[in-house]
Amino acid sequence: MVQIIGAGFGRTGTASLKAALERLGFGPCYHMFEVIAQPERVHDWTRALDGEVSDWDTVLGGFASTVDWPGCTFWRELADFYPDAKVLLTVRDPQKWYDSVHSTIYQFVQEEPGDDDFSSKLRPMVERMIWNGTFDGRFDDREHAIEVFEEHNAAVQAAVPADRLLTYQVGEGWQRLCDFLGVPVPEEDFPHVNDAASIRGLVDQISREGRIPSPFES
Repeated sequence: MVQIIGAGFGRTGTASLKAALERLGFGPCYHMFEVIAQPERVHDWTRALDGEVSDWDTVLGGFASTVDWPGCTFWRELADFYPDAKVLLTVRDPQKWYDSVHSTIYQFVQEEPGDDDFSSKLRPMVERMIWNGTFDGRFDDREHAIEVFEEHNAAVQAAVPADRLLTYQVGEGWQRLCDFLGVPVPEEDFPHVNDAASIRGLVDQISREGRIPSPFES
């Protein structure tokens, strides 16, 4: 049963938040990494885009939380389907967010399609959902993309009751997050994963190994 719904766009610290939530006992946490590791999950999100998902347990069964795309695209539907779940909205400076997205995950769109699972399965869904859907095919228009980002955050804040929502920057660390979730603060440092310089290597590793490495692995 999903207990935490991540409504923030990708590149707002969602990979670090995934690791943090799993450390706090709200795992496994669904992230785009899950789809990269198991490309057959693309079918679930294609159905969702077609309006064919009414039972979200068929998509997120076995997961206690979700962050990043593709889940954040359906934050309203998830909030309705899981009425007891809390909502986490990860945010960051809009200009830095745009620069981060443009220099990392958006670059996958610029590459020539290959014959791997990413190109044949995941890429078409991502383009439909994010670049042509959320950003109307205009992500290269910086002003437009930032406006979409800010409007999304405002919509979440307007729709979700204050006692159910935490607007959060991962740089804040554990305290506010743990207070919101009602759990103790861990002794170890807050995880920091998926910086811009390592995203290609991380995606390649996930694709190769079929699993998502944990920052708490020794």
